[in-house]
Amino acid sequence: MNLRDAGAHPPGAGFHIAFSASSRKAVDQFHAAALAHGGIDNGAPGLRKHYGPNYYAAFVVDPEGHRIEAVINRACD
Repeated sequence: MNLRDAGAHPPGAGFHIAFSASSRKAVDQFHAAALAHGGIDNGAPGLRKHYGPNYYAAFVVDPEGHRIEAVINRACD
């Protein structure tokens, strides 16, 4: 079945997907791997204190234009 026939639609402008990471190192590795495979940096790994004191994330745009985030939101690991 075609998802469009079922009424599904692709996400609109501003959409991004976030994946929960197991560690800050995993966030760093996600970012490095994404860039190595054609992704574009949209926010290097680091703390985002405006989201909380432990919010550590990295943001990329993949080669197809999808905005992707890896994040861990807990005390240092």
